[in-house]
Amino acid sequence: MRIDRAKPLLVTGSAGCIGRAAVSGLLTAGWSVRGFDRLTTSGGAQSVVGDLTDAVAVRNAAAGVGAIIHLAAVPDDDDFVTRLLPSNLIGLHNVLEAARLEGVPRVLLASSGQVVWWRLLEGPWPIPPDAPYLPRHWYAVTKIAAEAAGQAYARNYGLAVLALRLGWFPRTREHVAEVGHTARGPNIYLSPGDAGRFFARAMEAPLEPGFAVVFVASRPANRIIFDLEPTKTLLGWEPQDQWPAGAEHLL
Repeated sequence: MRIDRAKPLLVTGSAGCIGRAAVSGLLTAGWSVRGFDRLTTSGGAQSVVGDLTDAVAVRNAAAGVGAIIHLAAVPDDDDFVTRLLPSNLIGLHNVLEAARLEGVPRVLLASSGQVVWWRLLEGPWPIPPDAPYLPRHWYAVTKIAAEAAGQAYARNYGLAVLALRLGWFPRTREHVAEVGHTARGPNIYLSPGDAGRFFARAMEAPLEPGFAVVFVASRPANRIIFDLEPTKTLLGWEPQDQWPAGAEHLL
């Protein structure tokens, strides 16, 4: 099953760091993009300003799209009740319900390597997508919930759902410094260029209804930590960059 290129793609979190990379990669590949964020989406995409907790706004943004790339979330551990719960769980519910109600056939859900945190630190490596969960803390628990919800919607409503365990995508100079000064950082880094090319390829690849988990990261510097072979097999995507390519603008 292929995505109808006449329809726009909805990217939530489109004004964020990885959202901007996704929008750029999709536009470069010739897709029409509709961004949904609390801030205006730049770069040539249609911009819809709204909040994930507003179910009506999310559904309206999803009307008539060919696929949803759900990236919007609080991106790390934070207060559960006031931050993680509304953005990462209620927002997740609203996005999946919008996909169901609007008949959107393909949904990509941003997950995280933090769902297998302790194996990421301690091995054994490489980590396959079907490795048991070993979450870091509550942020990772919300991403496990995203994977479980995606599996349920794929099975119950015939959607094609991909849970994307994204590599380390630095958002600040401090993050860049941390990536470079940890043993794992250069091996799980995800560059803006590789992220953009991944999202374009994930839209172009034919996918049947069902659920899958894939890792998304750039080429490791010296040790393979995330198993990217299933990503290549399913989508035909391979990373091109290696740390620190793409992080120069934050250095």
